[in-house]
Amino acid sequence: MALSAEESSRLAGLLTGHAERIMQRWTEIAAGSLRGRLSQGELRRQMQELHSSMITASEQGAVDLDSEQATELRAVLSELSRGRARQGFSASETAVSVFSLKEVLLELVEAEGGPDALRDYVAFSGLIDQMGLFTFESFVRTRESLIADQAEQLLELSTPVVKLWEGVVAVPLVGTLDSARAQVVMERLLQTLVDTGSPYAIIDITGVPAVDTQVAQHILKTVVAARLMGADCIISGIRPQIAQTIVALGIEFGDIATKASLADALRHVLRLTGVETGRRQRREA
Repeated sequence: MALSAEESSRLAGLLTGHAERIMQRWTEIAAGSLRGRLSQGELRRQMQELHSSMITASEQGAVDLDSEQATELRAVLSELSRGRARQGFSASETAVSVFSLKEVLLELVEAEGGPDALRDYVAFSGLIDQMGLFTFESFVRTRESLIADQAEQLLELSTPVVKLWEGVVAVPLVGTLDSARAQVVMERLLQTLVDTGSPYAIIDITGVPAVDTQVAQHILKTVVAARLMGADCIISGIRPQIAQTIVALGIEFGDIATKASLADALRHVLRLTGVETGRRQRREA
């Protein structure tokens, strides 16, 4: 329900004429839903910004939250939602801070009375409902963005590419390996090969409990892509269960070198590069 021009003007007058009383009651009521998790000073600052932007929007003739005159008000609501989402508050707690203004306005409208009191309150409530819903939606978008960022950071942390030897890099994989993570592995490994100029890469799947067809195909594509860049890949740590799965699925690794452990794979690479290992030196002594 949109405000009329007269109602918008009366709202501006009400917010301006009882500014201190509104701020006092609004902060008190909003603080009750937050259970002391936000300081009075910070909460009052947030309410003050909302109060000021509401006055500005109303004085400029905003009839609803979608109005051009309410641009600043929407920005303040968005900032409130982003801040609360980062601080760990819930969407409901954030929206309630806005909705609590209705209780304050009801007290004022009842005290002032007048023939248009009820109609004004209903109109003001409509605008505040829009503000609360806008806050809720902004909060959800911010929280979804935060979750997506954290998931991406975790994905990067779970796919480290380490340098084992001069010219040898390795990807020690641990945990569930799905298609999305396999794609990240491929991208990070290929970029590391470019950055380091390493001719050898070891993909160690000792810590991977299971591999399906799609993931196996991703690993094969990674090996082929590395070869196109002039690097050889060795796959190590294939568990018996995974080996059985690969055979059952009919997946062939062709001439790709596979080793039982990361140590065996590194030893294999060092042998290819002509580096003498301690074990080989002792055997030949």
